[in-house]
Amino acid sequence: MNREKLLEKIRDNLDAVLKRDAELGDVLWKELIEFHPADIADFLSDLDREQAIPLFLTFPKELKTDVFAEFSIPEQSEILRLLPENEKVTALESLGSDELADLFEYMPDEDLKKNLKLLHRQEREKVISLLKFDPESAGGIMEIDVLSLLQDFTVEKSVMILRKLQPKKEIYREIYLTDGKNKLVGHIHLQDLLLHAAQSRLSSFMHKNELVAQADEDREEVASKMVHYGFMTVPVVGKDNYFLGVIPSDTLVDVIVEEATEDAQKMAALTPMKHTYFETPFFKILYQRGNILVVLLLAQSVSTSILNAYETTLPPYLIIFVTMLMSTGGNTSHQTSTLVLQGMASGEIHKGNTLRFIKREMVTALALAFILGVAAFARAWFTNYRFLPSFAVAITLSVIVMAAVTLGSLIPIGLKKLNFDPAFSAGPFLATLMDIVGVAIFCIVVKMIIF
Repeated sequence: MNREKLLEKIRDNLDAVLKRDAELGDVLWKELIEFHPADIADFLSDLDREQAIPLFLTFPKELKTDVFAEFSIPEQSEILRLLPENEKVTALESLGSDELADLFEYMPDEDLKKNLKLLHRQEREKVISLLKFDPESAGGIMEIDVLSLLQDFTVEKSVMILRKLQPKKEIYREIYLTDGKNKLVGHIHLQDLLLHAAQSRLSSFMHKNELVAQADEDREEVASKMVHYGFMTVPVVGKDNYFLGVIPSDTLVDVIVEEATEDAQKMAALTPMKHTYFETPFFKILYQRGNILVVLLLAQSVSTSILNAYETTLPPYLIIFVTMLMSTGGNTSHQTSTLVLQGMASGEIHKGNTLRFIKREMVTALALAFILGVAAFARAWFTNYRFLPSFAVAITLSVIVMAAVTLGSLIPIGLKKLNFDPAFSAGPFLATLMDIVGVAIFCIVVKMIIF
């Protein structure tokens, strides 16, 4: 039986699974706990909380901690509120300090105070120190439960420490080294401990840190650098190069996914949602979508005003091409801005080659203007068989395309230079701007050529 059918069977026989007093219920329960914790968390998320919590409590302790760690932050917060006090401690112990900081930041102050008291003093101090950092900074996403070694340690002593602390501390391929004042001085690779003599000091073969993140540095910038240089981990330091923690590759993936999701939402003229669609309250989604759409609606009325101003001078046989002209301008600007945003996100377009990119886009704009202008002339000619109106449509479209490529290129780059998120420039915002510009170009060109 495949996974989906088995989960469906468990859902249909949930009462028997919860009681485990029938042969079928016991068999299905045993089948369920063999699933990956992420799959179990997804299954429980789809159930009502009144069903999910009792089933969750039947799991072995180790599985409970693994499953709880797989829930989203809003789900963890809600589940904690419903768990018995002793189970809350078990659930919180499943999370690292950085994950606890993310969870507590989401909680209301009242829940935060209650749950902080459930932590051991040392863990509580770690979480409080992490909560001081901006969630969008490197300090806000770093892991602090990582192993670092003193540069004066020998290989033999380092291996002994690794064996002793491995269950409690995260150990990565790069182990970062500090001096006696906990200042970052370099790193070694895990395999270096196998290749050097037992009495060799780590400082004798340590490597220089090529990338170090400041605690207040923007997390997106750090992620971009990690991808560019191909690093799996990056150390995070505070004032005076004080070693604070590490940003690992799994956190890097989370940041990239979150930033890509935010950019996609911004490009759709949607205020970025911190949580998933179903975890966001209905009226919050309504507000986030509605307020921007109202602004765009009002902005779009400028196009209508321009058309009204030229209404008496625009021939009816040319009005039918307005939709085609506006759509082409919007599509061209969106295509261009998407190329720019993708290039900036990947690092291909940067300060050093911005001028080169703009020059190339201007050549592209001329070529596209010619190609689409010819196509527009043919389309208009076969509609009315008049040269002058067809020529006006062709010239209008050519100018609109050049304007679309220019604005689609320059606006994201300009916003980036002004430290605004360039993703807001794409999608509906740019399309609305191009509608206004396109209508103005259409009216002016037609008036110049026809009249």
